[in-house]
Amino acid sequence: MSPRSPDPRFAGFLLLAITILGWGLNWPAVKVLLHEWPPLFSRGVAGVAAAVLLAVIARGRGESLHVPAKALPRLAFAAFTNVFAWMGFGTVAMKYLPISEAALLAYTMPIWTMLLAWPVLGERPTLRGVAALVLAFAGLAVLFSGQSFAFDQGKLMGIAMALGAAVLFAFGSVTARAPIPLKPIALVAWQVGLGCLPMIFIGLLIEHPDLGALSPRGWALMVYMTLGPMAIAYLTWFAALRRLQPAAATTGSLGVPIVGVCAGALFLGDPFGVREVAALVLTLAGVALALQKPSARTSGQA
Repeated sequence: MSPRSPDPRFAGFLLLAITILGWGLNWPAVKVLLHEWPPLFSRGVAGVAAAVLLAVIARGRGESLHVPAKALPRLAFAAFTNVFAWMGFGTVAMKYLPISEAALLAYTMPIWTMLLAWPVLGERPTLRGVAALVLAFAGLAVLFSGQSFAFDQGKLMGIAMALGAAVLFAFGSVTARAPIPLKPIALVAWQVGLGCLPMIFIGLLIEHPDLGALSPRGWALMVYMTLGPMAIAYLTWFAALRRLQPAAATTGSLGVPIVGVCAGALFLGDPFGVREVAALVLTLAGVALALQKPSARTSGQA
């Protein structure tokens, strides 16, 4: 009797768990790093280093890095929405917000995808979509309810950056109808590189980083950001997608903000009480409902 072949779903869920941990732990890692290097510059340096590493891995797997000329505008737009806006704005948001607030605001992107699909694609929200919207924004209302809306300028900046990351990521998902003709790892390498390189230049111009300011802890966090969430986690994400249904993998990725919020509370002392738990449950329940729409697409979210 031949031995049973291993269930690919088990390997898929294991790979998904690695992805969730890598992306989730990145939130507190970035938060700590912001004490030593400014947000855009630090994210840009880690991203460009990760893009070079991913490009080497892609070539080692036989993936072509050649981009057809007609696909360059789509690639540039995807790099802006999926990387520059998502990673850059999200990192700036953490300068002003606790991880729980920044993560939940950023991970509302499937809700904005659903809303933008109406005017852009003519796809009306379903009853399930309306329920998703109500749940998600009820969760955000609970999250901010204890602050009496007395937001200072920094708080408002953080909220604007986190929502900007979510809305622009969603807009990219809605408008990116034609696929870019590249293999997955090569595509991520190009997007991360093109999206993060401008962060370095903008950071040098407006943030004026002290290049010698990184402590050994800071260097360790930079290495983690490069190798963990922006390299290994992307590889495990695409490997998980080959073994799981896309809906299961995408819905499972909602563990990322949960890990981020819990890690922020554990390692950084961020608030994590009844209000934060209720906000997580409500917001992510709404996002999970929205993700069940076929039009809700997902790219890298490190």
